[in-house]
Amino acid sequence: MSISVLSTVLKPVHREGPRFIGIFAVITLVLFFVAEPLGWIGVGLTVWCYYFFRDPDRMTPTREGLIVAPADGFVSQIAAAVPPAELGLGPTTMTRISIFMNVFDCHVNRAPVTGTITRVAYRPGKFVNASLDKASSDNERNALVIDLEDGRRLAVVQIAGLVARRIVCDVREGDRIRTGERFGMIRFGSRLDVYLPDGVSPLAVTGQYMTAGETVIADLLSSEPPRQGEIR
Repeated sequence: MSISVLSTVLKPVHREGPRFIGIFAVITLVLFFVAEPLGWIGVGLTVWCYYFFRDPDRMTPTREGLIVAPADGFVSQIAAAVPPAELGLGPTTMTRISIFMNVFDCHVNRAPVTGTITRVAYRPGKFVNASLDKASSDNERNALVIDLEDGRRLAVVQIAGLVARRIVCDVREGDRIRTGERFGMIRFGSRLDVYLPDGVSPLAVTGQYMTAGETVIADLLSSEPPRQGEIR
């Protein structure tokens, strides 16, 4: 498959993007009318808005058992935590991998694993910095439970951030989803939490950069212990 230079720069845009890009473009024209230097600032912001809403295709690994990152961004924390109460998964802790998306990351969210969505639960909340640990419990969020083919369960939670003001979720309870398929997005800075099934070790490390739909974060079929890493 050949890849053109143009295709590496110009990416498709998520359906949430065109109206925001249009608003930025109109404001840019007004700024040019007011003062040319301000107009060029508007151009830069319009390009950023397009970049924020980009929705590129991803090369998802298809081997059975792999769990991939649901979001672009850095792993901000890996810890044992109780999943959100509204998911009905009980008080037992699960391994939680938190991925923080800044305003320059692609914000389209993808399914970490193949399975059936058995629970979709939205909860209003605060908008504190999504990189903070308390964002998992305090912020506005939308949580999914995915039942795997082997009977185990995985949870993925979209968490609004400091400047995020809308969580978009395009799936419903009963939907079948495949690893790497798009299921929503969060506008303007946010975080994704993945709660791994019992006995599954994380293969990602804190500080590692994730690519949604591509980077493997765990393996249902592996007995490898939690992976370690260091900056080099």
